[in-house]
Amino acid sequence: MKQIVLGTAGHIDHGKTSLIKALTDIDTDRLKEEKERGITIDLGFAFLNLTDEVQLGIVDVPGHERFVKNMLAGVGGIDLVLLVIAADEGVMPQTREHLAICELLRVQEGLVALTKTDMVEAEWLELVRDDTAEFLRGTFLEGKPIVPLSSRTGEGLEALLQALRNACQALSPRTSGGPVRLPIDRVFTMRGFGAVVTGTLFSGSVRLEDRLEVLPKRELARVRGLQAHSRTVSEAVAGQRTAVNLQGVELDDLQRGDVLATPGRFPTTYMLDVTLKLLDDAPRALKHRARVRFHVGTSEIMGRVMLLDRDEMRPGEEVCVQLHLEQPTVAAARDRYVIRSYSPIRTVGGGVILDAVPVRHRRHRPQVLDQLAVLRDGSDAEALAVHLFNAAHAGLQWSDLIQRTPLEDDALRQVVQEVIERGIGVVIEDNPPWLLHRERYDQACAEMRGLVEDFHHHNPLKPAMFTEELRSKFPRMADKVFSAILRDLTAAGELDVSRDKVKLASHAVTLSTERQALVDALEHTFQAAAFQPPSVEEALAAQSGKPADARALLQVLVDQNRLVRLKGDVFYHKEALDTIEQRLRAHLEAHREITAGEFRDMLEISRKYAIPLLEHFDGQRITLRTGDKRILRNP
Repeated sequence: MKQIVLGTAGHIDHGKTSLIKALTDIDTDRLKEEKERGITIDLGFAFLNLTDEVQLGIVDVPGHERFVKNMLAGVGGIDLVLLVIAADEGVMPQTREHLAICELLRVQEGLVALTKTDMVEAEWLELVRDDTAEFLRGTFLEGKPIVPLSSRTGEGLEALLQALRNACQALSPRTSGGPVRLPIDRVFTMRGFGAVVTGTLFSGSVRLEDRLEVLPKRELARVRGLQAHSRTVSEAVAGQRTAVNLQGVELDDLQRGDVLATPGRFPTTYMLDVTLKLLDDAPRALKHRARVRFHVGTSEIMGRVMLLDRDEMRPGEEVCVQLHLEQPTVAAARDRYVIRSYSPIRTVGGGVILDAVPVRHRRHRPQVLDQLAVLRDGSDAEALAVHLFNAAHAGLQWSDLIQRTPLEDDALRQVVQEVIERGIGVVIEDNPPWLLHRERYDQACAEMRGLVEDFHHHNPLKPAMFTEELRSKFPRMADKVFSAILRDLTAAGELDVSRDKVKLASHAVTLSTERQALVDALEHTFQAAAFQPPSVEEALAAQSGKPADARALLQVLVDQNRLVRLKGDVFYHKEALDTIEQRLRAHLEAHREITAGEFRDMLEISRKYAIPLLEHFDGQRITLRTGDKRILRNP
């Protein structure tokens, strides 16, 4: 069946609850205080099988101005509004405020019930009907049915039902294929069952044994039981009024305003980028940093409005702003919200959420305003491009992408593919997708090339820089992003990476004639010393007219694999070290083991050379130390 959620709206004592009872035989006033005082204080719920194909879930809201907060908690998920106006009073203050709220929330469809017709004369009823039509002019209810009726006598109820049937034909059912999102509007406990939450299932479907997340606390719970429209079910689908029995969370950990959701699918945030329309009849201008009451889903949170391009906005204006909240909220792009003034409490505006995980914006930045305009008016691909750009060098993984869009997974993958094909997104990983904005990617490539080039400029005698040193220049870049960019630059022939070092592919250490002569002389000194090389100081002292950086020239020989540095400051010529290794292997193959003393005597060297040599061969995994002896590691 098509699942439609209908919400009432209207002034106190205009007969909303009585009308729902007349239609459904369900009294939505469940609180003792409500029955004693004869007014609705909190949300009430009912259901009605409108046709064989359409089932209505009904949210009855309070009409008193003191309980508009409760009203807002109920209308966030409705598809269809039934604006109730009493024929004996006509349009009243809460009629206006409730209609303004429904307009701000972009309720899709609606109609008007003109109640208490049995209490007025026919001429008065016609006058009120004309006044109501005039009041609705310019709103989404202009031209919608205005149905006179009496809940007490039953006159007009059938006409109202038919009008509801007609209105529901124009409504599309909510999608059950997306992530679960159920803003909680009621929390209670049942003996033997534990915690139960209720709400309108915005999207997705809930099944028994599902694991869901309670936001914003991010506590996991298991679905132990389900009811939809007071019937026990094994699955609840989007558009249904749903009660969920949860296991794994305590009643004290749940409250109205929380959201039951698919784990990891929705962000929690203290900031939101939004459009804000200030109502035409707002009592005053809204100033920068004004404290307001923010309503989204079933929650009310205090926050401040950060005006990005002005110091105040006037009634009737619509701009993009950033909201800074005092508590975390759960929201998604394209959600509608309402704000009410801090004091006196009154609905003053609302709009649509553009970004649920924005960065903190500085004011009077044209680029920020341009980006928000794209999020407001652009395509899904253009919006994704904005998010990618703002993600800078981190890029966006799949877990980030799904939190920045209201799209279902399949639709999001199509948008991701479009962004890639248009050259806007660069693929870091393919499955699941991880993208970097092309401009940010090119910027990172240029920075990496520049850093390596700068290293060569300041270290002309070093053939390469350590890769980890380059990595440290990008602290906010994920390892996989760094590796992907390094890989691409290497494949393009711009960088050369070997083991733990990186250099420009075109770079080679170039020595002057003087320095080349000194390098050759140093090499000859160590080559001639064979198994008993000189110290660095001795080797340098043997050279005449050496430059100030002569010691650095030893590293040139090491980088060219002509000298090998052992532990401490001991250098061996590569040829001598290879000969020593051959003699060591031959001895161990013949005798299986060797002591440090035997090794020293075999080469006729002192202990100051023997120990570093043996430790070098241990480190090269040629020998293995057992006690005071060495054996071949792989005989």
